[in-house]
Amino acid sequence: MRIVSLASLLVPLLIAPVAFAAEEPPKKAPTIPQALEIARMWIDAQRAYDEVPGMSYAVVHGQKVVWSGGSGVADRQTKQPATADTIYSICSVSKLFTSLGVMQLRDAGKLALDDPLSKHLSWFRMRPHEEGREPTIRSVLTHSSGLPRESDYPYWTDPFDFPTREKVIERLQAQEPLYPSERFLQYSNLGITLAGEIISAVSGVPYDEYVRRNILAPVGLTSTFTEIPLAERGKRLAAGYSAKRRDGSRAALPPFQVRGIAPAAGFASTANDLARFAAWNFRVLQGEQGVIDPRTLREMQRAHWVEPDLDSFWGLGYSVWKDDGKVFVGHGGACPGFRTSLTLDTARRIGVVVLANANGIQPARYAKALYDIIAPALESGAQPDAGTAASLAPYVGSYDSFPWSGETIVAAWGDELLFIGLPTMDPMKEPAKFRRTGEHRFRRVRKDGSLGETVVFDIGPDGRAIRYWQHSNPYPRMANGN
Repeated sequence: MRIVSLASLLVPLLIAPVAFAAEEPPKKAPTIPQALEIARMWIDAQRAYDEVPGMSYAVVHGQKVVWSGGSGVADRQTKQPATADTIYSICSVSKLFTSLGVMQLRDAGKLALDDPLSKHLSWFRMRPHEEGREPTIRSVLTHSSGLPRESDYPYWTDPFDFPTREKVIERLQAQEPLYPSERFLQYSNLGITLAGEIISAVSGVPYDEYVRRNILAPVGLTSTFTEIPLAERGKRLAAGYSAKRRDGSRAALPPFQVRGIAPAAGFASTANDLARFAAWNFRVLQGEQGVIDPRTLREMQRAHWVEPDLDSFWGLGYSVWKDDGKVFVGHGGACPGFRTSLTLDTARRIGVVVLANANGIQPARYAKALYDIIAPALESGAQPDAGTAASLAPYVGSYDSFPWSGETIVAAWGDELLFIGLPTMDPMKEPAKFRRTGEHRFRRVRKDGSLGETVVFDIGPDGRAIRYWQHSNPYPRMANGN
């Protein structure tokens, strides 16, 4: 049961709200251990409610990975658990590495962003749209080139037979632009694929070799691959699963490699490696030289394309968006059986990575929820208090709130308890807060600071709560109630 909404709507309050002045105001600031415990309980439960086989995740603050791990299984058949070192297809997050390679070559004076594609690709023969000019490198990186979204092959449906680069080039001759260049935002895997071809043409080395030598190795990404490493099947590589059908089932999907589309969608990585990539972004933004000039990375992470409705933005390779007044950059990915999100708050130097081995979910929403849980604690800098932690520990866990919701998480937050009804993709949107008013007794904190209804916990022989009571109704701790 969601304590704030359903309880107040369905059950009359037995105790009217009254003002209460605590002798010592509670410490409002959450600590990092408290936030991480909520994050762990929430993502494990939400993944189960969404019936996602496995997820891996990491949260970075500055240069520190403050939390990483996995939930569920990487492979349903082998029961291999998902961990922060499980390898997933990261699909379109690949575009960030391609874009970095292009910008390295720009900084080296080997190309210009306003160069037409045909200047570097002699075989690019797609005629310009009748109302516009030939696509440029800049328009490709900002997804405003007007090029078709895909190469003209059916690789997004089973058996996921992606074309070789030779086939991409061959079919390109018969394709036409969708729109005039620099008219609309039109996401294009074909466009970034051509950006990868420009890297090869300008550098004189194969795309794979260039990216490994000039980006992956210097950044220290030892578990990031420019193509899905099929040799890791049955080992570290996760199996992919479809979106849910009407009956709730997910189909196991066959392994694949992206081949000629690799610059746009072919990479594979782990939560820990993408966390290293996030930390590298923060270092460069603070002035680290080497792989790319800090000014160039800032340039890439600014909005270069804005739709006329001012609702969609794109940098040079990086997606740019606003949420709750904060600016984020990063990228998402979706490939057969896999979904990915890399979210960076560069102002606060907080990064969130979420990798899942199933389609039909929104990893960016998982990342945003983890950010909302953990960022306040990272910003507050509040230090854990052993006495407070010990006093609230007996109540922390998951409680059965059937039939009103799946369960209720009870978690410590500063000196108070949070009650969060599950499932929810927005766990920190007005969770119910409860303040201690007596032995095993708490009262809900209203928005105006006054105190409302009472919750009382029953304590078992082991010193942990076995249930709580609200409005004379019992809610037992679940068998897996942590």
